[in-house]
Amino acid sequence: MTIKRGESWGRQVPRPDQLRFLDTDAALAAALAEMSERPVAVGGGDLARTIGVSPDVGRDQFNELPIDLIEVRLDGGTVRLVCAHVAVRSPWWRGSWWFGPLMLVMNAEFLGRWKVTERGHPNDGRVEVLRCDKTMSFRQRVAARRRLPTGGHLPHPAIESRSISQGEWSYASPQVVVLDGRKVGRFSKVNVVVRPDAATIYG
Repeated sequence: MTIKRGESWGRQVPRPDQLRFLDTDAALAAALAEMSERPVAVGGGDLARTIGVSPDVGRDQFNELPIDLIEVRLDGGTVRLVCAHVAVRSPWWRGSWWFGPLMLVMNAEFLGRWKVTERGHPNDGRVEVLRCDKTMSFRQRVAARRRLPTGGHLPHPAIESRSISQGEWSYASPQVVVLDGRKVGRFSKVNVVVRPDAATIYG
């Protein structure tokens, strides 16, 4: 069951046999998509930072944690699984992060050094969506970006923030899509569905 506000999350267990450590969000998502019985631990990445994992990989006790995954369809294609975040932005020749529409779909709190959201939790059955309208100016984006490392967002009518369990967005021209820090191409339609309690990880 997904976690509710104020509830404890996961349990402490002895170190599982054949525990595999994965240091990036993309590697973790790929391993979970394999549906292997071999247990996986988060050793790095934005989901690991959100969870607050210990750097001691040799310890005898681990937290066993259920997490949600994000199912992503791009232009109606095959489902791809994401564990931390989805980013949609303009191609570099149209302004990349600085001009045009921008969207972040967050199952983790962090995107690199940016603290994008404080409300999200990797096992609450929802994701946090932050969208910047294409009308938001370069100067306003720079001001908002400066506040992201501390989790502070600049209130602006061109910034939308909400929690969802599923969503679909269409764009007039193909946008760059980045899944768990890995660029996968340019697409015009993005569909996401949260899969609650989809996987178990150790941290």
